[in-house]
Order: sequence, then structure tokens, then C-alpha cells
Amino acid sequence: MAAAYALLHADNRGRRQRKHFQTKKAADSFRINLEGQLQAGTYRAAADKVTMQDACESFLEHCKGRNQRDERMTRKMLAVYRGHISNYILHPEHGVGTRKLSQFTARSVGEFRNRIRGVGVTVPTARKVLATLHNVLEHAISQDWIATNAARGTKVIGPRGEGSKKIEPPSKEDMRRVIEAAPEGLRLMLIFAASTGMRAGEQWAARWRDVDFVKHELRISRRVDVYGEESAPKSIASVRTVPLSDQLMAMLKTWRLKSQFSNTDDLIFPNRNGRYVGHDNLIKRQFLPLFDELKDVNRFNWHGLRHFAVSCWIEAGLAVKTVQSFAGHASLQVTMDRYGHLFPSDDHRKAMDQIASGLFT
Repeated sequence: MAAAYALLHADNRGRRQRKHFQTKKAADSFRINLEGQLQAGTYRAAADKVTMQDACESFLEHCKGRNQRDERMTRKMLAVYRGHISNYILHPEHGVGTRKLSQFTARSVGEFRNRIRGVGVTVPTARKVLATLHNVLEHAISQDWIATNAARGTKVIGPRGEGSKKIEPPSKEDMRRVIEAAPEGLRLMLIFAASTGMRAGEQWAARWRDVDFVKHELRISRRVDVYGEESAPKSIASVRTVPLSDQLMAMLKTWRLKSQFSNTDDLIFPNRNGRYVGHDNLIKRQFLPLFDELKDVNRFNWHGLRHFAVSCWIEAGLAVKTVQSFAGHASLQVTMDRYGHLFPSDDHRKAMDQIASGLFT
């Protein structure tokens, strides 16, 4: 049956639009809704035509272009976005690929969240997927397809008692035994990580020019990803300078003399070809086998070396702000959430005693 009613209106760009309806009631309902959107400035004609799949494809093309132009978009991040979009957002059963952008509301986003949680997607993964969906909708706003982001404010609620993980660093005895069991090259890599608190990607990108042999300092200003591509560190705070001990400086000087890659621009820890160390390969072939030899040592991952460094700084009495700076944390809150329980509590108790004496005596 042909549509009996037609509604003429101008979109947000002033272009005339015609929409047909079967009944007057449907036409009136659309008109009322449209008038509200026009009055609020949120009406976008494209929202009724562009699907989430269209928006996702456009978003990925946008990210690909940023990667090619080196605009803070790594190949790894692009791969993560692609995974979230293909495996969850556009999934044929629980995804939302066929929906028009006009159909996205806070409720529909919440229903999508509930569906992926219902099929076993973990809380951390669900949060990352929702973050990607949020970014896709932000891109749609930039294309003038929609005016508001329905994913803004949608939360993935974790289990009771969930919070930032309290870090338990490796013990000094376990660290000592692992370092002693490691061959020379790996031993220095372990000591370097356990002293500087560098993330793995930062360590494998470090070059001799980053070491100040006069001031005994290391400048950390970049990282390398799994694709062998260098980029800026995790955050602005991750660009930092860390002091080096006399012992570590002596080890680095000896290592440089032995290395065939000792020029200023050479990597401190290269592979046999002078290129970046393959982190996964190093872990599987050299690091994990150490624990197979040391049966009574508690296992820890490579990132545990960073936790060990931070715990040593805290034990040495460095101020919280200094620990944050050396660790390259984006905020003091991150440092305290993860390592606050490691700071000496005597001063805390004294403070509480002082408060109590003023209140109760």
C-alpha cells in the first residue's frame, strides 16, 4: 500500500527532506519528535540512513589514515579497534551492526553491554569494547551523522569489592635467585628493568644516546610495540628521567664495550641483528625457563620487574611524588591505588594518633 502521508522539513544543513508515512498518527509522532530535536539542535538527517556498520567502517578508515600520517595511532591500537568491532560491535548475533545511528540511545547501548556480558565477555574486555563503541560514535558526531553520543556514561559494573589491584612485587630473595641463574646478557636485562622500572616496550626502545654517563641518568622518551614500530610512551608523564646507580652504570659501560652495537644511536639491548628484541620470544625461550630450573622460586612475569623497582624506591624512603615521576604514572592516584599499601605505615599511625588525641582527650 502506498504511503498516505508525507512530511516535508529542512535538515540541520538547511536541505529539504521528505518522509512518507502510512498513517497520520505515525506522521504526527515523527513530527513531534522532529520538532523536539530541531529545537534542541540535535537533529541529523543522516542518523536515519547511516548504520553502525557504516560508522565503524568509516571510523577504521579514519584510524588507518591517522596511522599512516603518524598521528598518535599505532598499528597495535588499530588492530585492537578492528578486533573489538568485528568480534563484538558487528557480531551477527549480539552485535549492533545493522542498527541505524538514530536508534542508538543510552538504553540500547546498555542492552548491548548486557548481551556481551551475558555470553561470557569479561568485565575488563566489555569496558574496552564500550570504549571503542564510544569512539565510533564520537567519529559519527564529527561526520555530522549524529549530535550526541549514546555510549557516554554507560558503565560496566564489576563484582563486589572490585578495585585497582594492589601490587605484590617479587621478593628480594626470589629476584636475587632469578638474576643469579640468568646468563650474562639476560642478567643485565633483568637488573636494568628491576632498577629503572621501565616497561618492556620502553626498555627495548632504549638507545645509548639515552644514557647520560656523566650525570648517571637514563632518559625515557619512547617505546616500541609488537610490530617493531616506535612511538611516544604511554602518556606525557611516561617521558621521564630516572637516576642510575654506580653499579648499573659500571655494568652498562662493560656491556657497551663488549657489544658490536655500541654507537650512540644503537639499541642498548638489540637482537643479534641490531634490531628490536622480540619480547614474546625472549619470555618463552629465556625468561620462563629460569623458573623451571628454580623449582622453589615464586613465578612472576616480566612486568614484575617494574613492580620490584617501584617497591624498592618506596622501601628506600622516596617521596610518593618522586615514585610517581620515576614510574611514569599519569597521576598520583594511580601510584597510590597500586602501591599505596607498600608505603610505611608508621607515619600514618602517628597521624591517626594525633587526630584521635585532639578529638577524644
